[in-house]
Amino acid sequence: MENGILHVDMNNFYASVETLYAPELKDVPMAVAGDKESRHGIILAKNMLAKKRGVQTAEPIWQAMRKCPGLKLVPPHHERYSMFSALAKKIYCDYTDLVEAFSLDECWLDVYGSQRLFGSGREIAEQIRARVKEELGLTVSVGVSFNKVFAKLGSDYKKPDAVTEFGRAEMESIIWKLPAGELLLVGPTTRNTLKKYGINTIGDIAKMELTTLRRLMGRAGETLWRYANGLDDTPVQSVDAHEDPKSIGSSTTLPRDITTDREVKETLYSLSETVAARLRRSGLKAGEVQITIRNPEFQEIQRQRQLAAPVCDSRSIYEASWELYRRENKRWAIRLLGVRAGRLVPAGESQISFFEDSDGIKRREQLESAVDRVREKYGSGSINRAFALKPHREDRHE
Repeated sequence: MENGILHVDMNNFYASVETLYAPELKDVPMAVAGDKESRHGIILAKNMLAKKRGVQTAEPIWQAMRKCPGLKLVPPHHERYSMFSALAKKIYCDYTDLVEAFSLDECWLDVYGSQRLFGSGREIAEQIRARVKEELGLTVSVGVSFNKVFAKLGSDYKKPDAVTEFGRAEMESIIWKLPAGELLLVGPTTRNTLKKYGINTIGDIAKMELTTLRRLMGRAGETLWRYANGLDDTPVQSVDAHEDPKSIGSSTTLPRDITTDREVKETLYSLSETVAARLRRSGLKAGEVQITIRNPEFQEIQRQRQLAAPVCDSRSIYEASWELYRRENKRWAIRLLGVRAGRLVPAGESQISFFEDSDGIKRREQLESAVDRVREKYGSGSINRAFALKPHREDRHE
């Protein structure tokens, strides 16, 4: 009964759901893709036939079509994906109430308390795999282990439609031989940083001196060291557990590249209004603002700054966003802009800053709360800022 943590990953989820509605797509390379006209022209998901031809998630449609001429493209149907995600979760909950969503198509399960009823962790994983296939017509890969990190490694290890169990005996013989990039939280940037120091496998991370890794990467290095050594003890959350958001954001892929300061300001203000409204709706204030900028070549930067005091009004968020944008001064044509609020605190617990016009900020919050009520009653377009409406001369980036 050692291995009682499961990670269930629904294989090629979006593409698999689409083939349920169009069975003829099973036998051809196909991908779920965004709308070319609205500039969301990237691959969102692909089936195994397209994957074998080199098609990758998040690459531009034109690039995927060049790799795979004749690739069949279908538009996304998010309501279908949400429905099947919920149906799969209902199956998981037949075995345990400790079900934690990692994404729409991935969940962790803690079945330690269920093994007397349903068998070992591996046996439960096999039952889930069979039921999802029979009841939903989809396949899953399931990892079984003694912690969440190794369970996810297991679900990634063999796909599609498979169960892989990684116990302590497999840590050195299999897990430590896997590339460092397979470990949870190791993205491209972290992988390149590790590679620069000659760290190429999970075993390399595990065998490093903790003090050395902490010196190279800070707290993130310590986290990776714990993960690699099988020391993750993060519990699986209950399916009913509510966790306060750690950040609230909004982003937009623009209908066309924008190049003027005025266009950037209008977009940032619109995003800031959305973020501020969500903060107020959640009873939260933000102590940090982050922006994301992406150009047509998919180069991307993110920058953030801490605020003097937590806020939930759009002007404060916009001013911080615009300052970050101007400070970067990349002179890019802009494909995507995003604004995110972090360091969230309950609105009633935020402290006043001696360096800000706190009375002015409070008045803006009250005014925007009134605007929220108008929009809720009469629609989001019932009231707009003159900033976004008046004619203007388009100045290029200075």
